[in-house]
Amino acid sequence: MPTKQASEPIAPNTPRSPKGIRTRARLLDAAKAVFEENGFLEARISDIAEKAELSHGTFYHYFDSKEQIFREVAETHEALLTAKTDEPVDPDLSEYERILRANRLYLARYRENGRIMGVIEEVSRYDSHVNDARIKRQKHFAERAERHLRALQKKGLADRSVDPVIAAVALGSMVARFAELWLVEEWAPFEFDHTVEQLTILWAKSIGVDVPAKRGR
Repeated sequence: MPTKQASEPIAPNTPRSPKGIRTRARLLDAAKAVFEENGFLEARISDIAEKAELSHGTFYHYFDSKEQIFREVAETHEALLTAKTDEPVDPDLSEYERILRANRLYLARYRENGRIMGVIEEVSRYDSHVNDARIKRQKHFAERAERHLRALQKKGLADRSVDPVIAAVALGSMVARFAELWLVEEWAPFEFDHTVEQLTILWAKSIGVDVPAKRGR
């Protein structure tokens, strides 16, 4: 596995035909399954080809290395966590409910892909490309949280003494690290809805957003 100084390009050998696109997708799906089962270090290209029911040579037609295919799997799943949802936002939601909705979506996506996220977190410690994808995700949420907090402060709906930059990084890190401890490292079998609610209460109270009385007890 390359070190932090490695700079191997990850540009894929992009297929043009429908068959090629399907074959490449099969390899990516198989790679995800193999990495989940074996971890990165123990996974082999032959395992991925076998899982995809394709030849060893076919793998190398689309990917140059195990590192390359893992990086693409990592980027895909990091991007999934930040992808917009098609579900419309109810304009009548309270600010607390908006934070709750965002936390629920993030944690549900993380839970659905917890096994591969665990491998991504591990590999990010020694692969700069994977770490960059992880940092990109964290920056996305920090910037979004900062914009949201600034808007609330301007409207008088959040505590103006809170530094929006620091709060955004701190609160985003709280949810991200909690997700890893809970859904990857299996810290404790917390119930999903209750956990989402508790994290949202912590978030809302820390920035001075009103918490519904029945939830804040």
